[in-house]
Amino acid sequence: MGNLGFGEIMLIVVVALLIFGPSKLPKLGKAAGETLREFKKGMRGIMEDDPSEKK
Repeated sequence: MGNLGFGEIMLIVVVALLIFGPSKLPKLGKAAGETLREFKKGMRGIMEDDPSEKK
C-alpha cells in the first residue's frame, strides 16, 4: 500500500462526509481514538509481562 497524497485524502474525507454526514464524523473519530488507545494499553500490558514469573 503506497503513501496517500493530498488528493486521495480529500477524496476519502468527501466520501466519508457523504456517507456519514457532518454530525457523525466527530463521534466516529472519537470512537476510533478510544479504540486505538485501548489497543495500545493492552499491547503495553502484554509487553510488560515478565515470562520468568510464569511457572
